[in-house]
Amino acid sequence: MKNWNGAKGQTTGRIGLGVCATAVAVAFAVALPQAAYADDVTPPPVPADIAVPAGNRPFLVGHAVGTQNYVCLPSSTGVAFTLFTPEATLLSDDEDQITTHFFGPNPSEPNTNPAVVATGVIRAAWQHSRDGSTVWGQVKQPRHSSSDPAFVAPNAIPWLLASKVGVQNGPAGGDVLTKTTFIQRLNTSGGVAPSTGCNSSADVGHLAFVPYTADYFFFKGPEEHADRGN
Repeated sequence: MKNWNGAKGQTTGRIGLGVCATAVAVAFAVALPQAAYADDVTPPPVPADIAVPAGNRPFLVGHAVGTQNYVCLPSSTGVAFTLFTPEATLLSDDEDQITTHFFGPNPSEPNTNPAVVATGVIRAAWQHSRDGSTVWGQVKQPRHSSSDPAFVAPNAIPWLLASKVGVQNGPAGGDVLTKTTFIQRLNTSGGVAPSTGCNSSADVGHLAFVPYTADYFFFKGPEEHADRGN
């Protein structure tokens, strides 16, 4: 009887472990940001100047919530607020954190500016919140920024097309963002520099942290479609 109970307990334990393992796997899959692995990411229509070149396909979308951060500096017309960094978190449709967004040194571009102490040129950066992979982007032409009122809401920062200028794997080899070729910033609201607070030389150094939201769409190239089978 004792042995039978032991065997029964072992069987029950194995079944319990199997159920637990399955439950954990399902829970983990549910917890993953679904947008990070979606095959049906569809950006909205955009102005022609910020369209992504043919052959690239969106693989990730993140809904940004954060601030556009400005500092009052001397300018050619006197003084003006200048963006010194965005500070945002990108969320999935289920409000799971996908990436953070900020300005940071791009290790693929050596810094040659003596006024900046950094290991690389300062660029817009997105870092994956799970695997630590990072992509740096640059808006390479003025026309890759659009405030076309047919698309962009009033009092909202422009829609943008940024080209990849650097990538880096995460500490453990994570590579979700390293396949990125282009990033679009779309569906913006807020984030515009204030019209007050930077009007004279006495205001130099003043800071403004302006709330904004936006959708960021990440694209990969044709070679990634073939290599990864999607």
